Amino acid sequence: MTSDTSPIPIGSIVPLSGPSTADGIEFRNGIILAAEEINAQGGILGRPVKPIFIDSNRQSADMILGATRRLLHEFGCHAIICGYNIGPQNSEYEAIADAGVIYIHTNTLVQHHDTVLSNRDRYFGCFMSDPPEYWYGQGFVKFITWLKDTGQWTPRNNRMAIVSGSKPYSIVIANAMASAAREFGWVVSYGPKIVSTPTTEWSSTIEQIRAADPAVIANTHFYVGDLASFQRQFVERPVDALVYLQYGAMHEAFSATAGPAAEGIIVGTVIGLIPDALGNAFAKRYYERFGEDSTPNVGCQTYSELHHYALAAAAAGGTAGPGGFEQNRKVAERLRSIVFRSVAGAICYHPVWQSAIPFPNQTNDPSLGMPHLFFQLQNKSRQRVLIAPDPYRVGRFKLPPWFSAELKQSSAKAEEP
Repeated sequence: MTSDTSPIPIGSIVPLSGPSTADGIEFRNGIILAAEEINAQGGILGRPVKPIFIDSNRQSADMILGATRRLLHEFGCHAIICGYNIGPQNSEYEAIADAGVIYIHTNTLVQHHDTVLSNRDRYFGCFMSDPPEYWYGQGFVKFITWLKDTGQWTPRNNRMAIVSGSKPYSIVIANAMASAAREFGWVVSYGPKIVSTPTTEWSSTIEQIRAADPAVIANTHFYVGDLASFQRQFVERPVDALVYLQYGAMHEAFSATAGPAAEGIIVGTVIGLIPDALGNAFAKRYYERFGEDSTPNVGCQTYSELHHYALAAAAAGGTAGPGGFEQNRKVAERLRSIVFRSVAGAICYHPVWQSAIPFPNQTNDPSLGMPHLFFQLQNKSRQRVLIAPDPYRVGRFKLPPWFSAELKQSSAKAEEP
């Protein structure tokens, strides 16, 4: 153990204001809880972790790059560990590469692959601890096909409506869904329709969806308040269709805003909390620390990242600040070689593009892949029940309450032995 006991500064750029505030608060919570646990166990080789947060607000390239430079040059951070910041398009990677520190995030963008592949030596320290967004598309279509094939749901037709927010992240997912739909026998009868976001006005879009008569509706926008508005407006005049809302419905804030309208919706995430013994114990600690209105399903992201980093840094013999290329290359190598079973599943970095390998889309081995989780809001909209994939699921899909009595009756008959 080193004789140096000075704190190790760990930076985090989180949206504590702006449209992604709900996520930013949980990202900060995850870092705080992980740091407290790491420090209670002796820190990293005897040195405590000291988190430093900078608000990314609307997550523009200038704001993220400025925050990165502050964390590196003003605070001398040894690593920058974040949730997502959608918007900078990897512009912060240049400052990270120049400083030679470790950068771990969940931006969920294929641009990460492109940047790392462009110069693997330069971007050795850049890691994305979840899979890129395009896996959402194929994963969702596989999921609804599985629901149909296992008899949990009998769609009244094979039509699908896809709505996208105006962020590139949402558009990539929507296009991936449309492409995968054709492969699995679904017809996109509406969309992908790009809606200028943020917005809380969805009535005209919903009317257009209704005219397309789909059995499945997917909204790939991800802001919590906007999705709650979509769902409230949809249930005013619903159609007999499954509703999938991208990621943002993971939040307790979504349930609080959408109210009873949230009951029955499906939400998916390529990184989220697994409700097993490990995940449930974490959730209990998280609620005790941050209150019952907090969302461990989101805070688990940065929590897992910091624990994985601490493990890798300890195995590498310690951390290093800006300019410490040799030591940080050792930490990066440990991150690649140590498969970490986090509360969100296995973080196993792909050896080439340094993002988490997804299960079951890229590997059939759950011990080597981060699971693409599908939850349904059940029991009066407050409980998110994991309904896929195996072996993690804990509940079964239920027909949403807005389905017509006739369709519910026909589905019940189809389930009879």
